[in-house]
Amino acid sequence: MRSVWRVLRKEFGETLRDRRSLFTTLVIGPLLMPALIGVILFMAIRHGAAASHRPIALEVAHAERAPRLLAFLRQYGVRVEPVSDERRQARERVERSHGPLLYVPRDFGVRLAAGKPAPLRLYADESNPAVQGKVRRLGTLIGLYGDEIARLRLVARGLDPQLLAPIALHPIDVSTPQSRAALALGMLSYAILFTMLMSGLYIAIDATAGERERGSLEPLLTMPVKREHLVYGKMLAACAMMLVSLILTVAGFAVALRHIGLDRLGMSVNFGPGVALGIVLGCLPLIPAGAALMTLVASYTRSYREAQTYVGLVLLIPTLPLIFANIMGLRPRTALMAVPSLSQHFIIMSLLRGQPLPPLDIAISVAVTLALGAVLMFFAGRLYRREKLLG
Repeated sequence: MRSVWRVLRKEFGETLRDRRSLFTTLVIGPLLMPALIGVILFMAIRHGAAASHRPIALEVAHAERAPRLLAFLRQYGVRVEPVSDERRQARERVERSHGPLLYVPRDFGVRLAAGKPAPLRLYADESNPAVQGKVRRLGTLIGLYGDEIARLRLVARGLDPQLLAPIALHPIDVSTPQSRAALALGMLSYAILFTMLMSGLYIAIDATAGERERGSLEPLLTMPVKREHLVYGKMLAACAMMLVSLILTVAGFAVALRHIGLDRLGMSVNFGPGVALGIVLGCLPLIPAGAALMTLVASYTRSYREAQTYVGLVLLIPTLPLIFANIMGLRPRTALMAVPSLSQHFIIMSLLRGQPLPPLDIAISVAVTLALGAVLMFFAGRLYRREKLLG
């Protein structure tokens, strides 16, 4: 272990002296990523809260045909702007202004008085995200107005309006503020793991491709030290840098998420010191596997630039399960805890939700991930014995 420790100190010290790499590894990722995500979430929450209370400007073609409907909409903060366009002109106006336009047909009042369905046409460009929320709110309000008319019709005929509601469904939300916050922060684990892996990229590439390109790999391998000890020391240096990056990233998110205002949406961030420490410990077993995987891939490349390309693509492998987990809504199961990176995602999400996983699931995650890291490090050490590594 003495030779491995010497290589570790040498590689880690050289990385600390390289200010450009140090800045990229410990500032751009661990500190800038939490700040950037925090700003994006803060702006999204602020915009969403303001949009839900902001009056809707609604252009209405032939507003005189539905005075009661428009009076109902005004009660709920809809700012009605009458226009005199026909159907074709209404479509052209919406394409120019990108705002919603309600067209009232000529027979609207007649059909409504006769008790028949009275159609309305709501023109909107729903490819515009700002319009989608307005369309949903307008649809809800018009639906409420229709329900009110239906109830009045039944009362006028001596019928109980409750006849239209044979089943009364009462949804009961048992989610906690912490679980709702974890749902909103579903990509947080992706950012943490990806930033952690990126921090070991430069040392892993320099271990083989960088040394070969500088012409220092052959003299290095002729030293009276076992070749596998050299690569183990280099991989441990990458692990040390990834650990520092992981701690800084988690700390950065812990600070950023306390100032984005999730409480405005009925959420609370469960990201205290204990949770932060749990996230670091949960992700710790993935560090050796990531460092060994990047070192193995870099060993098969011929230049530093080629290594950057292939190792950058390989970094997608540990993060792909996280994307599928979010898309498919996967939940923690014992079998899934045997998938490295996915199990770390489940650990992070369970900590944010305040719902600890069973000890067996955590033990499986740690054991399988560490075993994978040990196997990859073993093969990386064996690879350094090959003479082809020099060419």
